[in-house]
Amino acid sequence: MTEQALIFLEEKRFNELKAVLETLQPIDIAEFLYELPLEKQVLVFRILPKELAAETFVEMDSDSCEYIIKAFSDKELREILDELFLDDMVDIIEEMPANVVHRILSNSDSNVRAEINQLLQYPKDSAGSIMTTEFVSLKENMTVNEAFERIRKVGQDKETIYTCYVTDSTRKLCGLVSVKTLLLSETNVLIKDLMEQYMVSAKTTDDKEEVAVLFEKYGFLSIPVTDHEDRLVGIVTVDDAILVIKEEDTEDIEVMAAITPSDKPYMKTSVFETWKKRIPWLLLLMISATFTGKIISFFEESLASQVILTAFIPMLMDTGGNAGGQTSVTIIRGLSLGEIEIKDLFSIVWKEFRVAFLCGLTLSVVNFAKLLWIDQVGLLVAAVVCITLFATVLIAKIVGCSLPVLAKKVGCDPAVMASPFITTIVDALSLLVYFNIASLLLGI
Repeated sequence: MTEQALIFLEEKRFNELKAVLETLQPIDIAEFLYELPLEKQVLVFRILPKELAAETFVEMDSDSCEYIIKAFSDKELREILDELFLDDMVDIIEEMPANVVHRILSNSDSNVRAEINQLLQYPKDSAGSIMTTEFVSLKENMTVNEAFERIRKVGQDKETIYTCYVTDSTRKLCGLVSVKTLLLSETNVLIKDLMEQYMVSAKTTDDKEEVAVLFEKYGFLSIPVTDHEDRLVGIVTVDDAILVIKEEDTEDIEVMAAITPSDKPYMKTSVFETWKKRIPWLLLLMISATFTGKIISFFEESLASQVILTAFIPMLMDTGGNAGGQTSVTIIRGLSLGEIEIKDLFSIVWKEFRVAFLCGLTLSVVNFAKLLWIDQVGLLVAAVVCITLFATVLIAKIVGCSLPVLAKKVGCDPAVMASPFITTIVDALSLLVYFNIASLLLGI
């Protein structure tokens, strides 16, 4: 379809192009526009019907959105803004420069501006920052028939109508009722007799990642958000939760790889920006790795008397890094999914100690046989290497499981304690163990 749309665009057959685009989903249209030069994106965007254009606008990257806003007249911009849901408009505003934000707000209704300003005041990582105030609310004393009349009246501009929330005269959340329940009930039944009173909800200040996890746990389509007086102020929908999970997973992966997280896609990030994201971590890890060099320098004379020991340093360090990395990634993932709590630290350490014992023993036995039969080194040298290997795996597993949990306890992102840092720590410790065991057994 997109290939055909490209042909129609190049041949300036705009009626056929519009017909093809109307058969596509907004995300597919956004991907099609992404491949076009910015000036052609504006041209194609003007062809789209208003509602489809607004849905596509939400799916586009910030650079394209900014260019289109600047290219549009005030009338065209208002037509798009009128079709946007409030939370989507807030997301767009947060990514725009000040002059573009001013233009968006100046072309928005005063009531919309007030709601936008209210949403922007919530902390960036809070449930309030991702919620929408466009939901259907019902009263307890309404009948099913009255509820449907209200849904028909206000539902057109709401983000979801499948789940309706019941509030009292002070806007306090009392319960919820689904449209399915309403459809299957008699028209004169009261809402208070149908609603679910015990429901999962979130506070405006709750961490948005914790709220997103609730969707996975309970399979909800939306979750009500209340203020500290239990008044219903908004809802978080499943599409916003998916975006939060995607962003958090991406951020964790970048941090675990020792890269400062970025909001821009890779191809949209300049070389200089990429350099700025990576170089601080590389400098920090390079400086921390100097401890490894200091340890080797300190035992330089010992190494000179048993040069064969030098050949096994890379193997020991790599095995330690790999063992620590395996454990840290598992623990970090468990923390992010809520499967592991800080209180579980001692249970985690005990479990990983047993796993490390089995892994270290297996690796040491296999390596001992390899050293004697294939490498043909002396018995004592083989013993030094294998004892060190066993100790290194133990150290790596313990460090790898404890550091992320301790980081979480002090309020840091556990992902920071991933492979790069753990590898640096384990390298230094494994070398100290290696040279001390060699001194003890070989007398160097």
